[in-house]
Amino acid sequence: MKNKQIIGIVAAGAVIIAVGVTGVVSNVIGNRLMTKETDNAKGIVKDIMSTTMESSIKLPEEDFIGVLNIEGEIGASSSGNAWTASSGYNHDLYMEYVEKMEESDNNKGILLYVNSPGGAVYQSDEMYLRLMEYKEKTGRPIWAYFSSQACSGGYYIAMAADKIYANRNCWTGSIGVIVSLVNCKDLYDKIGIKEIDITSGENKAMGSAGLELTDEQYDIMQSLVDEAYDQFVEIVCNGRNMDDATVRKLADGRIYSAKQACDNGLIDQVGSLEEEKAAFQTELGVSEDIIYYEPESDMPDWMTKLFGAADKLIPKSELQLANDIMENKGSGVLKYYAE
Repeated sequence: MKNKQIIGIVAAGAVIIAVGVTGVVSNVIGNRLMTKETDNAKGIVKDIMSTTMESSIKLPEEDFIGVLNIEGEIGASSSGNAWTASSGYNHDLYMEYVEKMEESDNNKGILLYVNSPGGAVYQSDEMYLRLMEYKEKTGRPIWAYFSSQACSGGYYIAMAADKIYANRNCWTGSIGVIVSLVNCKDLYDKIGIKEIDITSGENKAMGSAGLELTDEQYDIMQSLVDEAYDQFVEIVCNGRNMDDATVRKLADGRIYSAKQACDNGLIDQVGSLEEEKAAFQTELGVSEDIIYYEPESDMPDWMTKLFGAADKLIPKSELQLANDIMENKGSGVLKYYAE
């Protein structure tokens, strides 16, 4: 058999396999949509993706600066799309990435690219602590660049950085804590719904949508906010080498422009990403063509597009829409977040 014939058979086989996989996935999703089982359809897509895409991070075999994109709302990895590790914040992937960089002799430092309104207290603090551990164990520097916004939890994580640049149009700061609750009691009363909770204590149902907060419960929630706020202030004091009184004066939740932040010592310099990279390279003593590496998934581009499109096609149920509202506005979760 001639080489051209062999190549033609192999190419045809590859096309048939690709079409077959796409057809199977499309049929599964389509059948679910036809029966309006949208929740199950989404679950099936994510199950397929979890078996197809693994977060195996392969670092460069030459000197590189690791890039961490702190973009979008900071939270658990499961809060984002299972197939878009490169778009938005992926907590589990980034935690693994920092660990691998820590073990790599080729890694020379980390550049944090921050474009985030903030997010959950837990993940913000965990990432900050992991970065501080990286610096302690390796002695390598971390620099941060603030893009469009670097607020609250995004700013919190950046306190692990040795130097911070910000785009001149950046908004940053929003140093503070928020807990959002949705109270539906008046609505319930109007339509004749009464919430009944069987609890082990008078504060067990605290923050429930169908009940008013008592003064005691409000004080309890405020104490949690205050404790997280004190932690934030301490992190800023350490990160920016400022005293407690100065930070608390600045940390009233307001947002600062890049110039205002620089004037108040919250960042080091206003400038472009290219300017920061040049300065970082000089600080490290590396060549200007050093690699800036970001972790990527092993998934083929065509599959990423396929499943991304499938997610957009699957409509949200009324329950999912209601859950989205509750998660965004009434989750009761402590957040370092700019509203």
